[in-house]
Amino acid sequence: MNDTHSKAAERLDIHNSEIPEVCRSCEARHGGICAALQPGQLLSLSKASSRHRVESGAELVGDAETVDHYSNVLSGVIKLTKTLSDGRQQIVGLQFAPDFVGRPFRQESALNAEAATDVSICSFPKAALERMMKESAGLEHRLLQQTLEELDEARDWMVTLGRKSAAEKVASLLLLIARNIDPNKDPAAGSAEFDLPLSRADIADYLGLTIETVSRQLTKLRSDDVIDIRNNRHITVASLARLEARSGA
Repeated sequence: MNDTHSKAAERLDIHNSEIPEVCRSCEARHGGICAALQPGQLLSLSKASSRHRVESGAELVGDAETVDHYSNVLSGVIKLTKTLSDGRQQIVGLQFAPDFVGRPFRQESALNAEAATDVSICSFPKAALERMMKESAGLEHRLLQQTLEELDEARDWMVTLGRKSAAEKVASLLLLIARNIDPNKDPAAGSAEFDLPLSRADIADYLGLTIETVSRQLTKLRSDDVIDIRNNRHITVASLARLEARSGA
C-alpha cells in the first residue's frame, strides 16, 4: 500500500463511527497495540480503560509490585529502573509513546517505571487485555512484535554501553530521544527539537559515565554545532545525520 492509500485508510479509520470517540483522537491509536484491535474490541477495552496524567518524578509501577493493569504511553517519557538488594538503582531503559507499559502474564513487575517527564497514559485492567490476547491473534502478534523490537533495542544498547566512547554514548542517547520523543514527528525529518527528559545525573547513570563527562561531551557537541542547548535542557539538532555520525552508528 502506498503512502497516499495508507493515509486515506487511516483517515477512514479515524472517522469510523464504530470506533469509540475517545480512541479516534488517541495519540497511540495507530502505533500502539490498539492498532491490532477491531472496533468492537476497542469499544470493549475503552469501557474499562482510563486516561490520566502523571507528573514528572511519580512512580507508575514499583519493583516487585503486583501487576493488575497495563498502560499505553500517549505522551511523555518513562524511565525504567532496576533496584539492587542494597537499594542502588540503575536506569535500564526509556519508554516513549506509543510504547506498552507492563509485562503480560507476569504476576509481579520486575522493574520500576517512573515518569521522567509529565506523562499521559491510558490504563486498562490486566485481565481484560489478557482475555483479548487469547481472542485476537493480531493483538498477540503486535505484543510479540513490540517485545522483539525492545529486545533488539536492548542488544543495540549493550553495544553502546560496552564498546562506544563517551562521546558516542552521549550522541547515541540524544539520537534515541530525538527519534522517539515526539510520536507525531515525521520519521523522514532531518532535524529535531526537544527538552531533555533526563537530568545530567540520570544521563550519567544510564550511560555509565560521570556527570562531569556528560556535561563535557554535551559542550563539545554544542561547540561543534552538532546541537544547540538553551536553558540547560532544550536541545535543537539541526542535522540528525550529523548527530548519527557522531554516535558511531
